[in-house]
Amino acid sequence: MPTLVFLEHHEGEIVRNSLGVLAKAASLGGDVAGVLTGSGVAGLAAQAGEHGASRVYVADDPALEAPLPQPRVDVLAKLVRDEGYDTVLFAQSVLAADVAAGLAARLGAGLNWGLVDFDGTQGRAPQLQDTVVVDVGWTTPVRIGIFRAGALDATPLGGETEVRDAAVELEDFSLLTEMVEQAHAEQQGPSIEDADVIVAGGRGLGQPEGFALAEGLASALGGAVAATRAVVDAGWYPYSSQVGQTGKTVSPKLYIALGISGAIQHKVGMQGSNVIVAINKDPNAPIFEFSDLGVVGDLHTIVPKLTELVRARRA
Repeated sequence: MPTLVFLEHHEGEIVRNSLGVLAKAASLGGDVAGVLTGSGVAGLAAQAGEHGASRVYVADDPALEAPLPQPRVDVLAKLVRDEGYDTVLFAQSVLAADVAAGLAARLGAGLNWGLVDFDGTQGRAPQLQDTVVVDVGWTTPVRIGIFRAGALDATPLGGETEVRDAAVELEDFSLLTEMVEQAHAEQQGPSIEDADVIVAGGRGLGQPEGFALAEGLASALGGAVAATRAVVDAGWYPYSSQVGQTGKTVSPKLYIALGISGAIQHKVGMQGSNVIVAINKDPNAPIFEFSDLGVVGDLHTIVPKLTELVRARRA
C-alpha cells in the first residue's frame, strides 16, 4: 500500500495533526512517504522522519509560498502518477480540504472525509451528527482520505528519512490566482486543532469582555480558547475559534465549557474530547448530560478562583 501523506506546516513546524496521520500510516507498514510544499521548507523533513516517513518529497519553490491549493494539487498529482501511490492522506484543515478535493477531481479518485481511523483498507468515520460510526471504503484505484483534527496521536516512531526533491511543474490555470493579502488573527498559544486543552466560551460569559476569563484559564493551562457559533455570530470572538457542526471538530485531552448550553450543533464538534468539564449556572443545561464533570454555579466566581489555583499549582 504505497501511501503519501500531505504534510501541512505552520511557523516553521509541521502541524501536529499531519504528523499524527503520518504516524498512523507508518504504523500500518508498507511504503509511507510525506510531501512538503512551500518555500523554504526543506529543513522540516527531519520531523517527518521522526514520525515514520521512509522518504519525504520536498517541493520547495517561491510559487508555493502562498497557501493556494491548485499549485499543490499539481505537485501531488504528478507524484501519484509518477511514483504509483494509491493512497493519499490528509489532516483536516481549510487548505487540506481544498487540496484533497482538487486532487480527487484531477485523478478521478474517491474521497472520504472526517475519518477517525484507518486500517489500510477501510476507514472509520462518524456520521449522523456523530451518533454512529461507520466503515467507509473506496472503489477507485487511488484513495484519498481526510482525518479529523485531533483524531490521531502524533507519536514519534524514531528513524531517519530519505529526502527527495519533488518536481514543481504547474499548470497554466494554477497560476491564475494570486494571493494579494493574508490576514492573521492574533493568537497566543496553540491553535484549537492542536491544543491538548481547550477552554470554550458561550453566551453564559455575558459579554465579549467575558472571554478574558476563558483566556486567563487557557493561558494557565497552556491551552487554547474556543467559542460557540452564537458568540462568534454576535462578534464576540473570531470565527476561526468556532467549534461545532458549522465550525471545527476538536478532540483535546481536556475540554472546559464555560457558559455553554450544549446544543447538538456544538456537541458534534467537541464530544470526542477525552475529558469534558462544564461550568454553568443552569442545572438543566443539556451539556451536563455528556460531561464527565459538571459544576453548577456562577462561572464569573468559579473561573477566576480556578485560574488562580491552576497557576499556583503549576508554579
